Formats: sequence, structure tokens, C-alpha cells
Amino acid sequence: MAEQKISHPTGDARALVEQVAKTLVDEPDAVSVSQVEEGSETVLELTVAPNDLGKVIGKQGRTARAMRTLLNASGLRLHKRFELEILE
Repeated sequence: MAEQKISHPTGDARALVEQVAKTLVDEPDAVSVSQVEEGSETVLELTVAPNDLGKVIGKQGRTARAMRTLLNASGLRLHKRFELEILE
């Protein structure tokens, strides 16, 4: 098995959020994740189709909270702080 080399660690977290969101929505082509550096933390802005917004937020925000938990766990591994914002 070949070892995968990560040249930009934040790309790994961005790809994680994008992949999880694409599996949840009906229109995976409309999913985009942009990255904004704000001081010591990286903000990942998730955009989905308007009719898929409820699917990435979930009942009482449970799905969004789970995605943020995954992102925080990935940030611990990479020694970086991430924040997820779901844009309307």
C-alpha cells in the first residue's frame, strides 16, 4: 500500500467536510467548501443547494454538530483549529 503524502494539512480537513456533505445531500455537485484563514484558526465555509440545507444541519442541528466533532478530531491530529460554518 502506497503512503499518501499530505502537502497541505488543511486540505485534508476540507476534503473530509466536502466528502461527508456530498454523501448527505441530493445534489452533491452543488456542494462546495471554501477555506478562510482567521488568525490561528481555519474557517471552512460549507455551501449546499438550498433544498439540501436541512440535510446538512439535521434535526436540532445534530448532523452539523457531528460534522463539527469530526472536524475538531481531525484538527487535533493536525495540531490545527478548525471551525465549520454552514452558509445559506
